[in-house]
Amino acid sequence: MSFLSPSLRLENLPSEPIMTLDHIPEEKRYNKNNIVAKWCAPINGKMYRIELEHGTTTGRRMIWVNGKEVLRRDWMFKLVGEDTFYIDQARCIIRVDPAPGFRYEYSLYIDGKPHEQYTDELTKQYRLWLVSIEDNEYRIMLELDTVNLFVNDQLRTETGEFVDGGTDTKFTENGNEFILQARSSGNKLDGLTHTLIANGEVIPEAKILEVMQEPFSILSST
Repeated sequence: MSFLSPSLRLENLPSEPIMTLDHIPEEKRYNKNNIVAKWCAPINGKMYRIELEHGTTTGRRMIWVNGKEVLRRDWMFKLVGEDTFYIDQARCIIRVDPAPGFRYEYSLYIDGKPHEQYTDELTKQYRLWLVSIEDNEYRIMLELDTVNLFVNDQLRTETGEFVDGGTDTKFTENGNEFILQARSSGNKLDGLTHTLIANGEVIPEAKILEVMQEPFSILSST
């Protein structure tokens, strides 16, 4: 005689753990208090915030990119190792290694290079300006090799107009007028110099490596 109710019989029990987060909406699964490591990197003209959740008691490992879940592993008994994911065709790996004192070290690799080396090399290929006009924020990036221009991660289609000494690329956003000037520096080693003008005002160039130290100031959480 069985004292189990019909719904609790072994054949009715789930074959997989039920303590997952699938039933919770993604926006509620994200909790910045659970983040143990975060990085910021420019990839193909766009800025990305990469965050890792490493639950040493729950066995859960989650990776977020700009506030979106890209990888989740539940009930992991091995707390160290690596996970691979892709951002805009760039191969990314997060490694979890043991550290003294029952702690862990977290490392990010992008296209086979450590995060620090990758960003140091890549930031030399870009120019960045941060513009705040009234309630609008603009992040403008220029890729030097391709001359691709991105405004808030969106590739612009405008082309430069030839002027005396270089080119002017004009575009508008929310009624604001921008001009990206490219001028010869007069030195072959230095190449072109770039100046951004917004509504007639020259915008100082931002230092990408410094900006990446505070990724939340330039990236939304969604």
